[in-house]
Amino acid sequence: MTGTYPDEPRLALLTRAEARQTIEYLQLLEQFDPGGRGPAAGQLAADLARRLPAP
Repeated sequence: MTGTYPDEPRLALLTRAEARQTIEYLQLLEQFDPGGRGPAAGQLAADLARRLPAP
C-alpha cells in the first residue's frame, strides 16, 4: 500500500455525546424488539457503554 497520511490528529468517529445518544437508541430498540434484534442491540449498547469514559 502506498500513500501518505496527514500528520494532524484524527477525529473520533463519534463524539462522546453522539455515542451516549446511540447507546440510548440501542437500549430503546432492545425494549421494543425483545424477540428480534433487541437482545443484540442491548449487548452492543452495553459494550459501547463500557468503552466510554465516565462522565
